[in-house]
Amino acid sequence: MNQVFAIAATTVGEAIRRRVLLIILMVGLAFLIIAPSLNELSPRGQQQTLIDISIGILRITAAILAVTLTVYLLPNEVERRTIYTILSKPVHRYQFLLGKYLGSVVALSLMIGLMTLVVILAFGIQQQTWSLERISPLIKVPFMMIFQMSLLAAVSMLFSTFVTPVINFFLSGLVWIFGTLINPIFERWGAQGEASDAVTLVARIAHYAVPNFSNLDIAQGAATAGATQIRGSEAVHMANGIVYAVVYVCILLVVAVLIFDRKEL
Repeated sequence: MNQVFAIAATTVGEAIRRRVLLIILMVGLAFLIIAPSLNELSPRGQQQTLIDISIGILRITAAILAVTLTVYLLPNEVERRTIYTILSKPVHRYQFLLGKYLGSVVALSLMIGLMTLVVILAFGIQQQTWSLERISPLIKVPFMMIFQMSLLAAVSMLFSTFVTPVINFFLSGLVWIFGTLINPIFERWGAQGEASDAVTLVARIAHYAVPNFSNLDIAQGAATAGATQIRGSEAVHMANGIVYAVVYVCILLVVAVLIFDRKEL
């Protein structure tokens, strides 16, 4: 495991130094700072809108960071031929891949944490309140977003083992859009059985084959009381989402390791 942690630490340092990621991060932070001035509503509506805008900007920025951070991890190492130096040492391919993934997740978590801090500060200054009850959605949602983006990073890491970075970027983006917007619809079709048998079967296959990122989304439940997205306890919903993400990430990484282990470099 020492090899994995060493590669992860190196990956974190490289990610922080990458200009593209810093530009994306700064753009996201700028929007988060500007967001409080975009709404002029009643105090209650203003708070609701501010939370929704901030979380929306944070989610989009985090998704771009997650994909951008991972699409170049393996291709860059091969292109610069540094992977040969690393693998010539007592480091297995699975250790190299796991180290790269863990490093990207740590870097991504740090960036989400920084943006979350900016969101909380902007919200507190705008609303002139630091009540934990009011800012709790801005803590819980980004916390779950870390697992959500870690899952997206695992998808991108899998694609990076057999496609180019450009294709990987678009494929990962499609998976993100599908798993966020369309997969919940397929989940309802497969569960309710309102469609034909063929459509229900396709819906169920699509639902289980593509990560359902909405399982880790509590934005509606946090921002809108009584949202139908969360059934029962919010804590149970969050725990189930975390377990779902961890299991799915493990599956994706196992497949990625199997492909990478057989790939000619």
